[in-house]
Amino acid sequence: MKLPELLAPAGNFEKMQTAIHYGADAVYLGGKKFSLRAHATNFGEEEIGHAVTYAHERGVKVYTTLNIFAHNDDLAELPDYLASLREAQVDGLIISDPGILAVARRIVPELPIHLSTQANVTNLESVRFWAGQGVKRLNLARELSLAEITQIRQATETELEIFVHGALCISYSGRCLLSLYLTGRDANQGNCAHPCRYHYRLEEEKRPGQFFPVEEDSRGTYIFNAKDLCLLNRLPELIQAGADSLKIEGRMKSVYYVGAITRLYRAALNYWATQGFDATLPETFREELLKIGSRGYTENFFDQLPTAADMLYNGPLISYDYAPVGIIRQAGPQPIIETRNPIRVGDRLEYLGRGLNNTDHTVLCLTGKDGELTQANPNSLITLTLDPAPAACENLGLFRKRMAS
Repeated sequence: MKLPELLAPAGNFEKMQTAIHYGADAVYLGGKKFSLRAHATNFGEEEIGHAVTYAHERGVKVYTTLNIFAHNDDLAELPDYLASLREAQVDGLIISDPGILAVARRIVPELPIHLSTQANVTNLESVRFWAGQGVKRLNLARELSLAEITQIRQATETELEIFVHGALCISYSGRCLLSLYLTGRDANQGNCAHPCRYHYRLEEEKRPGQFFPVEEDSRGTYIFNAKDLCLLNRLPELIQAGADSLKIEGRMKSVYYVGAITRLYRAALNYWATQGFDATLPETFREELLKIGSRGYTENFFDQLPTAADMLYNGPLISYDYAPVGIIRQAGPQPIIETRNPIRVGDRLEYLGRGLNNTDHTVLCLTGKDGELTQANPNSLITLTLDPAPAACENLGLFRKRMAS
């Protein structure tokens, strides 16, 4: 049985490189316009061309997001932008707005259209409608069960893309107005302020200034804060159901998150490809998952409707024990890394090889441009002397360390 495409987020060029290094078959990225992640670094038109060249040289596809819900003023620049994407040779356009789709079909009919999850495809008639509009791939709504996905697969030849990991919105597939009403920033125009992650307290109108806990917690509660989606253990069922692409959320997430999650899902797919889809993932996969920051995990609608247990009421994140410390810029027995968190002599580092090949190393010496250091701070280029010396580290590989408790 053919493995589906593993599709990873690329909020900037560095994240794209990391996703590709750790096994993505395709990446999705946004330009400076028309993207629902306006606060990601994103790519200028020339940068998109550079990204496509880089990815294609490594056998990886690039899809570009144009998934805002457009107003009239947004459409003026659309034809020229679409022409630039055609020139860059992107592999597909991710669209949710019927107007943008119509313009794309007219201006760049040769570019495949992928329907965004924002379009909320939840039923067979919607599938047939969008297929009739020339859509090649449907990113189904995140509110579907496995049974519903299977029914849709059996009724259409249109490619199906399924979100398998990442943040969940308290709305149909992210089509939310909460940010606009509370902050004036329109999520459907790419400017979400993420108010679902805010800390809320209850105030009774006749007792101004007197706050009441919504839960039995003096800090208040995160009443809209869903846990993160994680379908890692359900991939065999999605593959057997006929999913064409498995998508990871996270263009706003860190390089470490993108690399670590892509690596984990790549390793899982490869494991099942060799061991068979009835095999159970080894415990090392669960251990690896817990080393990556999250809000806790839920399988959302996969088997049943979510309940209160699928929410995280105590804070925006669950505390985690590991933090990224650097990206390898020059591999070798004494690798040169670009630091992301402080590193000290004596720290125990873990190198994230491809697959789930982790190796442990102790920092013996840190050398910067002015000589030896006892501590390296973030955003520095540092030469690491490690015990043992890494035998097979690679450029773009990641180091992390266990945080002090």
